[in-house]
Amino acid sequence: MQHRISEFLVGLLFGMGLILSGMTDPGKVIGFLDLFGAWDPSLALVMGGAIGVGFFAFALAKKRTANFLGGALHLPKSNDIDRPLVIGAVLFGAGWGLAGFCPGPALVSLAAGQPKAAVFVVFMLAGMVIFEINQRRASSNFLNTAPNRFN
Repeated sequence: MQHRISEFLVGLLFGMGLILSGMTDPGKVIGFLDLFGAWDPSLALVMGGAIGVGFFAFALAKKRTANFLGGALHLPKSNDIDRPLVIGAVLFGAGWGLAGFCPGPALVSLAAGQPKAAVFVVFMLAGMVIFEINQRRASSNFLNTAPNRFN
């Protein structure tokens, strides 16, 4: 139960930060991407702050084996830049640029009742479902075509 409360509080803090920084407004993102128009650099400042916090947080996390509540700490081990990563990054960037939302701000905006966010979240969830179906299909095909090593 303690973990759920801390997760809720951290999520609430993150959402409040998104609201206070204006990052739940798709116009901020679109303004940041409008390099040859009315460019708005405020998103770059928010990203820079996040990178700074993340840099020190990950440096600290690499030295630990447990999180602050005593649970296991699992950090990614792969540094590979492969096809799925590149395709996912391109799709994420295209969706971000077209809609002006990424997942965190979209959920905060949805909770605030923004209709554009509802459309984005529906399509985001659909993309997640399609990804899971494809992963399961690929995994199933691999298992069905792998040589039987027990014969």
